[in-house]
Amino acid sequence: MTGSPEPRTTREVAETYFAAWQARDADTLRSLFADDVTFDGPLASLRGADACVAGLVGMGAILEGLDVRLRLVDGPDVVTWFDLRTTVAEPAPTANWTHVEDGLVTAVRVAFDPRGVLAAG
Repeated sequence: MTGSPEPRTTREVAETYFAAWQARDADTLRSLFADDVTFDGPLASLRGADACVAGLVGMGAILEGLDVRLRLVDGPDVVTWFDLRTTVAEPAPTANWTHVEDGLVTAVRVAFDPRGVLAAG
């Protein structure tokens, strides 16, 4: 994914974010995040682009895939509903809210039931 054209729309940013996460492409992920991006979910609360990239790459160690079911865009906000498939637990239905400003992700909030992943840890 490195070298791909810069995303222009909120939807393109979200689609590129999910594709880079699945590809474990840390450089592309970093290029999508504002320096002061925040991430909050059931497994972590992270502050800053480097911490968010490290968290996603770390999660990539058990990531088997993401089956996107629905993506809704409303101005600078995107909600992506997907099944989180890992190597350690049954698929987890997941909601991801991504906020985009000036072509960069500034906030991510994730909601899913983490019991399967935590039990494997």
